[in-house]
Order: sequence, then C-alpha cells, then structure tokens
Amino acid sequence: MTDYPSLQWVKSSYSGNGGSCVEWAPSSASATGTVPLRDSKRPSGPVLTVPAHAFASFVSGVKTGGFGTV
Repeated sequence: MTDYPSLQWVKSSYSGNGGSCVEWAPSSASATGTVPLRDSKRPSGPVLTVPAHAFASFVSGVKTGGFGTV
C-alpha cells in the first residue's frame, strides 16, 4: 500500500484559490506506474489512482481541447 501522505502533491497553476481543485502526485508515476489524484479540499479523503499512460492521454486531450469547454 502506498503511503499517500508522504507524496508531494501538486495543483494546477490554472487553479484559483478556493475553487474545486484536483491535486496529483507526479513523482509517484515513475516509481509505481500510476498517478494518485485527490480533492485538494479533502487531503485526507480518498485517493484515486490511474495508470500513468491514461493520465498522460487525459492531459493531452485537455490541452488540445478534446473535451470542449465546460
């Protein structure tokens, strides 16, 4: 089991203060092949892990506008 509290969590530079933000732990990707994700407002809450390649595809899709605008 991964020790999630010891990870270095990162929030997007596009996230404003007080908003709904997702944090991720990029250092875990190379070590485990998965990317942990959590709600920045609930750091002790549940952590979702996704395969690193799937997360990279998601980020690429967001950057290229593949999901439209919200």
